[in-house]
Amino acid sequence: VMLTNNIGHHLMVHQAMIPRNLKPFPYFCGSRMLLSYKPKRNVKDSYKILELEEGCSLDDIRNSYRSLAKKYHPDSGSATADSEAFMKVEEAYRVVMNDVATKKKSNENNEEEEDPFKPKAPQHRHYLSFEGVGFGTPSQREKQYMQFRVDRATEQVLEYRKQRLESQYAGTDLMKAKDVRESKKVKITQAVERLVEDLIQESMAKGDFDNLSGKGKPLQKFSDCPHIDPMTHNLNRILIDNGYQPEWILLQKEIRETIEQLRKNIVASRSQLGGPMTPYRQKQWNRICEQFIEDIRKLNKRVENFNLVVPILSRQMVHFSPDKEIVRAQKTYEALMENREASNSDTKENEVENVKRFGWKSSLFKWLNL
Repeated sequence: VMLTNNIGHHLMVHQAMIPRNLKPFPYFCGSRMLLSYKPKRNVKDSYKILELEEGCSLDDIRNSYRSLAKKYHPDSGSATADSEAFMKVEEAYRVVMNDVATKKKSNENNEEEEDPFKPKAPQHRHYLSFEGVGFGTPSQREKQYMQFRVDRATEQVLEYRKQRLESQYAGTDLMKAKDVRESKKVKITQAVERLVEDLIQESMAKGDFDNLSGKGKPLQKFSDCPHIDPMTHNLNRILIDNGYQPEWILLQKEIRETIEQLRKNIVASRSQLGGPMTPYRQKQWNRICEQFIEDIRKLNKRVENFNLVVPILSRQMVHFSPDKEIVRAQKTYEALMENREASNSDTKENEVENVKRFGWKSSLFKWLNL
């Protein structure tokens, strides 16, 4: 009763303060607004007035509106009460709520447009039957459920037959795979043979074989071994004689010749230095070993290129170790020195025996020579 009296008193005071030539100011009480007022603000300004950001939740909008209404409402009795500010807050609140409702409605319309044929979730108890299959009336759902059962039974029968066939022919899978691999090998071999024959015929038509020394003469049997195909042997022999050797064969030959030459050179260099090793000779030997290590490094690069082009895995080569090769050269030099010493001792013994046997003859020959 006291609150009603206070409100009535405030209304009388405000109406008394308004001039007579103006219309009375229809004031609001509580949360009710002017009925003839139309909002004129945009959405961004309304969010700023409510001290919010766009995209906030409804709870944030309501809490902000309540706190600002308590702050600016004329009947709140606070020191910050302001009717104009409250009217701005009320207008901003209406604009923001209208914007949120518009966005929510547009989102719902978009969802309906995306999937207009999507059946709605069943809301009744009778939709729990038929394992939840189908939609529509109960009779329609029953037909759909019967078709679903037929399809499911068909899939189960097909799966059972598939498993039974797999169990029956599981043992023959390996044989099939082996037959497939063998057939692929045969096809590849035949394709290569046809390709070689076509290339030979094309080269003969171009005249690439006209410069051969044995043109127009019958081929000779280069091998009498019955285990070798004579045609293959002859073709290989012709290619080798005319310089058509595979790249990996030439590389292998070059690598073997190079390592043999390097081994001979380092043994010869060690023999030239002789023994014992003085500091000067040791420096020379160190320089020789450094050069030998560099040559081995270059040779190992050739080995890598050979391993890339060799067609057979068992023909691949390993890298040469320079340390092992130097140790091997040192052992070879020591063995040569031991052989020389043994041969020198044998020659000296033979000379002593010859002197004992033919001493007077040798002295006579020396006297004659003098």
